[in-house]
Amino acid sequence: MKKLFKFIGIIILFFIMAIGVFYFINNEPLPKGKEGKEADALAIKVINSLDHEAFKNTEVLEWSFREKHFYKWIKREGFIIIKWENNIVHLFPNQPEKNLLFNKENKKIENPDPKIFHQAQSFFNNDSFWLVAPYKIFDAGTKRSIVKHNNKDALLITYTSGGSTPGDSYLWILDDKYRPVSYKMWTSIIPIGGVSATWSDWIKTESGIQLPSKHKLSLFGIELNMGEVKAYNHQANLLAKKILKAIKHDAYKKTKFLEWSFAGKRHYKWNKEKHNISVNWDTIRVDLYPNNLNKSSVFHNEILQKKPYDKIIKKANDLFNNDSFWLIAPHKLFENGIIRTIKRVNNKDALLVKYTTGGTTPGDSYLWFLDSNYVPKSYKMYVPSMKMNGVNATWDNWITTNSGTLLPTSHSFGNEKTLSMGDVKGTN
Repeated sequence: MKKLFKFIGIIILFFIMAIGVFYFINNEPLPKGKEGKEADALAIKVINSLDHEAFKNTEVLEWSFREKHFYKWIKREGFIIIKWENNIVHLFPNQPEKNLLFNKENKKIENPDPKIFHQAQSFFNNDSFWLVAPYKIFDAGTKRSIVKHNNKDALLITYTSGGSTPGDSYLWILDDKYRPVSYKMWTSIIPIGGVSATWSDWIKTESGIQLPSKHKLSLFGIELNMGEVKAYNHQANLLAKKILKAIKHDAYKKTKFLEWSFAGKRHYKWNKEKHNISVNWDTIRVDLYPNNLNKSSVFHNEILQKKPYDKIIKKANDLFNNDSFWLIAPHKLFENGIIRTIKRVNNKDALLVKYTTGGTTPGDSYLWFLDSNYVPKSYKMYVPSMKMNGVNATWDNWITTNSGTLLPTSHSFGNEKTLSMGDVKGTN
């Protein structure tokens, strides 16, 4: 028996020594960084790389943590639904008196133990950090400093207050576009300093923000799966759908042909079903095929030009993108690459639409104002490429076309200059 105890003692001793060696080899001291304007400027580049404005406007986030805790964070309303084991908690961090507990059958539990809400809050603090930490680098109680890491600037964030473990520090490693690729951690729950975790499996969400789908820790290769990550703007989507209903979007989708002009200068006949357009201006006509520009033809005084005029074809395509937008922009609210958010203006909901891809000038934004029937009556334009920052335009004289959809026939723009869309037609 003594030999057995001696053997066990030796095993324990070797185990302790192994832990000590592992700690000695892997533990890193917390680096010292330089605080100040340069650190804040670097932090601004980080949040800009991830579109922090879109994060502020995001209404709902969904994810899970290691397939154990499941979340629906209704950020706009300030509460979280957390599910784990037999518990469903409705957590109100800023109004704890409203907290609710349900079982997995969705039956409300009366007089629950307050500890369950503290546990839910602790879960949320940790698990949401692994989802949105880069967006929190300017939170109250944070210190930012620059640290040299592999001869490049890295961003050290120290949380002096807030969360479950104030005092933790994270050194963010960035790529050339200032997007985080990993961080090193000095936290109270991990005894070894400098353990790293990847932030490389990013996804672009519906609300426009980028979120990680998983992380991999340097400590024993542990992987943290974030589940099916989603971020979207539910109320903005509902408002956009009301607009589409008001302008008879279902009829627009079935409309085969559209005709209009732009300020009396350019004239269009669009076979929407086959997506080819006759574009006319001055003595030029282009039979345009936007999805295959090489098929396009150029006519001068109705004479086919044998030599392909690439510049003229490109001009026709750019003109169509611009001039059709003034006709059908409200029908395009759910196209790919569009971010929809709600803005309160004069105590009314307005719809902010940002185009992240497509068209001639991706990055443009438009703030739509609606009448009592949800038909657009005006918008403000934010077009960086043209130095437009809130230029006003009205959407006037809507008509119901033969195909049953609604389209505008005129606008006023900027300094009240009228912009006519000519004889607008929509047919099948």
